Amino acid sequence: MIAYLNGTVESLEADNVVVDVNGIGYNVMISVSTADRMPGIGEAVKIYTYTCVREDAFNLYGFLSRDELNFFKMLISVSGIGPKGGLGILSVMSPDDLRFAILAGDSKAISRAPGVGKKTAERLVLELHDKISAEDIVHGSTDSGDSFENSDISGSGRDEAVAALVALGYSSGDSLKAVRKVISQKPELSEDTEAILKLALKELF
Repeated sequence: MIAYLNGTVESLEADNVVVDVNGIGYNVMISVSTADRMPGIGEAVKIYTYTCVREDAFNLYGFLSRDELNFFKMLISVSGIGPKGGLGILSVMSPDDLRFAILAGDSKAISRAPGVGKKTAERLVLELHDKISAEDIVHGSTDSGDSFENSDISGSGRDEAVAALVALGYSSGDSLKAVRKVISQKPELSEDTEAILKLALKELF
C-alpha cells in the first residue's frame, strides 16, 4: 500500500491530480474540496493516499491531511458508500462538518452530497455515530494536517465560543478552526468565551 506521495503537481483537475515523484507520475483521485486546496502546477505537495485494488482497477485516492484520509476510510466502511461516494461527501462537507452532522443525527445535510440518498445518509449516521465523540471534534486536525492533540484547548469557553459563531451563521467547521487557532496561540484564554469570540471573529473576517 502507498501511504503517501511526496512530489510535485504535474496536472490538476476537479477530480484528480497527477503527482510527479522522481519522474513517475501517479494519478490520484481527489475530492473537489481537495482540488480547491491543492498547490499550483509545478509546486511541491504531500498527499496521503488510500489504495483501492480491484480485479479491473488499481486506484489511488488522495487527501491533504491524515484526518481527511481517516474519515474517508470510515465513510467507505459504511454499506452502500464506495470510494467515489466517500469523495463525493468530502467534496461538500469537511470532516468537522461531518462529525457535527453525525453527532446531531443530521442525515439531511449528508444526503446533499452527490450520489448519496436519504437512506444511505441515515445508515451512515447510524453506523458511525458510536465511532465519533465530541472529543474527536475538539482534538481534530486542521486541513494542513497539524494536530492539536497535545494542546490544551478544552474548556467551556471554547465550546460556548464555537456555539456562538455557529449561531451567527458560520459553519461548524470554520468556527472550530478559528477557535482552535485562537486557543493554540493563547491557551490562557480557554475559559474566556468573550475574548475567544472576539479573536475568532477577526480570524473569520
